[in-house]
Amino acid sequence: MTQRTSLHRRRLALGLTSLGLTNMCPNAIHAAGRRQVSVSDVSTLHRALDDANRSGGHIELLLKDGVYLVQRTLNVQAPGISIASESTSRDRVILRGDAMSAAAAIGNVLRVSAPDFTLRSITVERCRYHAVQIAGEAGAHRAQLIDCIFRDAFEQLVKISGASSPGHTTCDDGLIEGCHFEFTAGIGPQYYIGGIDGHHCSGWTIRGNSFRNIASPSRHIAEHAIHFWGIRNMTVERNLIIDCDRGIGFGMGPERSVQGGMIRNNVIMHSANAHPFADVGIVLESSANIDVLNNTIFQEHAYPRAIEYRFAGTQGGRIINNLTNRTIASRDGGRADVSHNYTRATPSMFAHAANGNLRLSGSIPGVVDSGLSLTEVATDFDGRPRPLGAGHDIGAFEF
Repeated sequence: MTQRTSLHRRRLALGLTSLGLTNMCPNAIHAAGRRQVSVSDVSTLHRALDDANRSGGHIELLLKDGVYLVQRTLNVQAPGISIASESTSRDRVILRGDAMSAAAAIGNVLRVSAPDFTLRSITVERCRYHAVQIAGEAGAHRAQLIDCIFRDAFEQLVKISGASSPGHTTCDDGLIEGCHFEFTAGIGPQYYIGGIDGHHCSGWTIRGNSFRNIASPSRHIAEHAIHFWGIRNMTVERNLIIDCDRGIGFGMGPERSVQGGMIRNNVIMHSANAHPFADVGIVLESSANIDVLNNTIFQEHAYPRAIEYRFAGTQGGRIINNLTNRTIASRDGGRADVSHNYTRATPSMFAHAANGNLRLSGSIPGVVDSGLSLTEVATDFDGRPRPLGAGHDIGAFEF
């Protein structure tokens, strides 16, 4: 998908903005208040992390370029630990388990059970369960995953977990920004996979990420590129989702609910490929007070709906200014304020739909200047202000 700036600069800008460090030289960036430790091989990495856990944390491990074949799960057990690429290039520092397999010896490559963890400009891959698990039930909060690549885990690539029972805690106030999620074979290894899977958490922001090929090869549909349930007050915005079985999901079934949140300015495209379980773009299940605003969804498979709102618990939200080529529909008693959507999109309306570039190709009647003015969507997918013309455009992009 063509960007106005290079992909590297865009990823860097996203990471710097989230950290409040936009005026700093990239090579001078470090986590404020953390002592820095240079790491050049996997044995040193394990020792340095063990030392950081024992000494109370607040340390930044700066990894030199290379492939780190981890010997065991990297367990982050003390607050304020950061693991980052010294070169700021996520392609050149790789944390790798032994295999993308149910028989792999490495379960999670990284498991976080302490607050204020940051992972920045790192690739994490090949393990039995998750590339990263943020465990709120063990005390993890305020985690940040910035400008990273997560690929080829045997289950969900990033798991955010918590527990709602007495004595347990949720996983709150995190950020995942400027990251890429992918199964590099073009399809997943099994159906029980996903991009980001979060439950019993609140206050997370999922922004400016890309997802590819979160798709099941057999038996059942895969989980979503982005999926949250048992949560409150989530924001999912400006993500690009290509060839994933399901794009964005809030809630699961009639019981695992979501309360409050925003899904805006996301782009979801699925080509007419051989994925056997291609499904809905955005779905709300038992999700109250969720706004689904100015998303663009283009599906070239047979599933008939782009956006669904399901079950009686789905109520009080708005589905407005979305541009799709499939219907927007209630199922099983779901309710929402649905207006100013355009559901008859064609490939010619986009710059290059086959490549996932769903920017508008021209001043499309019924789309350009035809949306409802919404203060909650003051910019578009590219960060440009709304409106650029006489009124707000429908979809993720202003023309």
